[in-house]
Amino acid sequence: MIELLRIRRSIRAFTGEPIDPETTELLIEALLRAPSSRGNNPWEFVVVDDKELLARLSRSKEHGSDFLKNAPLAIVVCADEAKSDVWVEDCSIAAILLQMTALSLGLGSCWIQIRKRKHDSSRSSEEYIRETLSLPEHLKVASIIAIGHPAEIKMPKPAAELQYEKIKHNSYL
Repeated sequence: MIELLRIRRSIRAFTGEPIDPETTELLIEALLRAPSSRGNNPWEFVVVDDKELLARLSRSKEHGSDFLKNAPLAIVVCADEAKSDVWVEDCSIAAILLQMTALSLGLGSCWIQIRKRKHDSSRSSEEYIRETLSLPEHLKVASIIAIGHPAEIKMPKPAAELQYEKIKHNSYL
């Protein structure tokens, strides 16, 4: 796992190669195996591989989602906040496990923040996605994970560039 963490980078450029159904099923399994607080599993996921929907989802935010139109797969990470007061954390855990599983399968991915983001001056990204995907009103949208075969190579960050000054031992002081 540490080797995967060392090479993991956000990939925003994808080849046109589709993701085969068996790989998609493995990604779905990773999501469903994600831990959640008290086993409440408040998360729900929408798997999107339709090019027209991907193009529409790429316009979810004012900035930072356009690259999604070139991804062969996106997973919209949602949750029922009534099931857990820590739904954001549970969704975040599922999302990073999805990204790490994608990497282990030779795929690239990138997190697209949706929660607390704007689609335009009149509505939120969440409202736009809810309308686009016909989501029920009770579901909150945390993020979208874009997944595909990488069309870019990003070098791992050297260990010497890690922010070790952010680590404290036994006390903050």
